[in-house]
Amino acid sequence: MIEITNLAKKFGEVKALDGLSFTANDGEITGILGPNGAGKTTCLRTLYGLLKADTGSAIIDGIDVKEQPLLARTRLGIFPDKFGLYERLTAYEQIDYFASLHGLTGSNKKQAIEQVINDLEMQELAHRKTQGFSQGQRMKVTLAQALVHQPQNFVLDEPTRGLDVMSTRILRNYLNKFKEKGHCILFSSHVMQEVAALCDRVIIVANGKLAAQGTPTELCELAGESQLEDAFVKIIGSDEGVAA
Repeated sequence: MIEITNLAKKFGEVKALDGLSFTANDGEITGILGPNGAGKTTCLRTLYGLLKADTGSAIIDGIDVKEQPLLARTRLGIFPDKFGLYERLTAYEQIDYFASLHGLTGSNKKQAIEQVINDLEMQELAHRKTQGFSQGQRMKVTLAQALVHQPQNFVLDEPTRGLDVMSTRILRNYLNKFKEKGHCILFSSHVMQEVAALCDRVIIVANGKLAAQGTPTELCELAGESQLEDAFVKIIGSDEGVAA
């Protein structure tokens, strides 16, 4: 479970986060929507421990990120928006490196790597150098890196950016499988259709604050609209910065 409470962060005179609060539950996929500059990335970077909030708290499975950042990070799998890989390494070596970063060693590390390779059906890719991998193959390696230490919580920032239709479908299927296993999944996206199809709950952020939250259906009912995109625009009160 991820709990964000009264999170505030300023950069100079700019309030990136202004008392943001929400909860992402285990066994659910929670989406964060917001126009450009709404505070989504700042919120996620605070969860990663890359930024420190001025006030408020980010709690991962009862662990305060500000107080125990390294311990909190062990409960978190991070899937970035760019699939940067060390292209001279094989997929296995790449995953092995990240497993070591998370403190896995010996037979435990080997077992964890083999488990994630099997879970993501990467056997044919495992011992190939990642140079020349397709976007879908790179996505699998990046996802394996995020999952190798078996975190309870996954955080994804624009996970389908640059992916083709088939790779996007594969990623969605994996996210649903992990949700069914009871994991907490939090992701940001500008793709309304993706959010509507995947998310159990949606958090709408505007000007660093919570503008609304609920299921996609509840948000449509709240705004009196039939489509999530139209509901989103009405809730934030502007067309500016919206990408469907």
